[in-house]
Amino acid sequence: MATPLLSDLNQHDLPALPAEAVEHGEVFTRRWVVDLILDLIGYTANKNLCDVKLVEPACGSGAFLVAVASRISASCRVHGRPLSDALAAVRALDLLDRNVQQSRALIEKQFAEEGWPAEDSRKVAAAWVEHGDYLLQPDADHRADYVVGNPPYIRLEDVPDDRMTAYRSVCSTMGGRADIYIGFYEVALRSLNPGGQLGFICADRWMRNQYGRRLRELVTSRFSMDLALVMHDVDAFEDQVSAYPAITIISNRHQGRAVAADTTRAFGSAQAGEFASWYAKDAAESITTSAFEAARMPHWFPDEDSWPAASPARLALLEELTERFRLLEDSETGTRVGIGIATGADKVFLTDNNDLVESDRLLPMAMVRDTTSGTLHWTGSYLVNPWTADGTLVDLTAYPKLATYFEKHGTALRKRYVAVKQPHRWYKTIDKVDHRLTRRPKLLFPDMKLTIHPVLDEGGLYPHHNLYFIVSDVWDMRVLGGLLLSKVAEAFVDAYAVKMRGGTLRFQAQYLRKIRVPDPAAISKCDQASLADAFEKRDVKAATEAALRVYGLAELPD
Repeated sequence: MATPLLSDLNQHDLPALPAEAVEHGEVFTRRWVVDLILDLIGYTANKNLCDVKLVEPACGSGAFLVAVASRISASCRVHGRPLSDALAAVRALDLLDRNVQQSRALIEKQFAEEGWPAEDSRKVAAAWVEHGDYLLQPDADHRADYVVGNPPYIRLEDVPDDRMTAYRSVCSTMGGRADIYIGFYEVALRSLNPGGQLGFICADRWMRNQYGRRLRELVTSRFSMDLALVMHDVDAFEDQVSAYPAITIISNRHQGRAVAADTTRAFGSAQAGEFASWYAKDAAESITTSAFEAARMPHWFPDEDSWPAASPARLALLEELTERFRLLEDSETGTRVGIGIATGADKVFLTDNNDLVESDRLLPMAMVRDTTSGTLHWTGSYLVNPWTADGTLVDLTAYPKLATYFEKHGTALRKRYVAVKQPHRWYKTIDKVDHRLTRRPKLLFPDMKLTIHPVLDEGGLYPHHNLYFIVSDVWDMRVLGGLLLSKVAEAFVDAYAVKMRGGTLRFQAQYLRKIRVPDPAAISKCDQASLADAFEKRDVKAATEAALRVYGLAELPD
């Protein structure tokens, strides 16, 4: 990727980041966590570390650099090289001069304690660490075999506008309200030599949130996501922070095998060593201990929309199903996921008065309350429908009751954005009515629910915008309903969906589309009957048992 504007940009002409913002963004990493990251990327003393380049983008007080210095010292001893050979082996930057001075002093002290000449120690320490803004360095200065660290947690509102503009100009992934650590990921990834590795401990929000989408797209399109080690409950930092951290290892190569791992509060130095040993062996498919669990997968998830969050065992299962089965929404089966109609003025367009306007202007509506029991019970809601069967707005002169009703509410309707934009169409709903949908059998899903809750409309109702729907040209809707009632289908939504207070899930179209399903023609008659029967009886256990057979699974891991 090109780095625009750097030829015209002098970082010293920009307003500095406020010192308090930089200090607030500093989160100091414990030594055993640093050693774990270095072990995971294979930065070990048995290698000739003087011949590779390691970069730390924001060195802070030197937690990573002390560990790196110790390993380079050992490497020089192993390979019979003088310390001066390591002058160009490391490059570290920081925005605060006091951090630069402290890091140099710690490196010099580390080398002195390991018996290296004072002058060599001083020169190497001075060569390694410099004052500067990592995000605004020329690409040529960044080339690295390894990039490690704990990128700063600096909020967008704490960055002066001119500097933020400069950051955005060189970091295309920093969209929306991205924390600046997004830029550190991007610049670090761009800097990696072929086969090079990034090892960061950082907040894991970018793996799922909207502002991380461009970074996820960069990773999935050009790099290999090797490891995501979630450490939410681990005491990984010197100070208590609510950072929801994870260690990510990403390589500059085609996507290879990937590991998903999670930890408990018991994860510490000894357990980190155990995990690193398991990771390096690249053999066992999974491991579970009291401190961590991990699963090895053929590759990482390919989508940049969002990466799933679940236990390692469940992530491995979802990745396997992603490999073996097609998406629920599929042109071959004519299966489509959609959302009900948004009106822009429900108080006007929705009614339970069946004599309010002309009868053919009232469209029976399915509401969330109609789906509560699992069987559709229409409670008498109508859409005051301004649309004809061919998708045009009705001529109000042909419908005097409708015209009178809309004019009664004309002030409110004309104030809506859609009406201001098209004044002559002031009585339209935001979405058009597709009258074909009314007649079709469809599965309805309430937007918010603790568990997945498909409900069958045999045809006759039109869904409100708090309901999502599925229609299909091929599926028997009761069979599909049984499949989607199962805990297997719910596992997909649970892994991708935003969770509300109390564990409520959002069953929005974007998450329903993540569900993988078998070819309907490949499901045996017996299993079809079992799924349909489980759906009719709202028997989640029976639906799950049948779904496990259909998916070829022995169990659904927690």
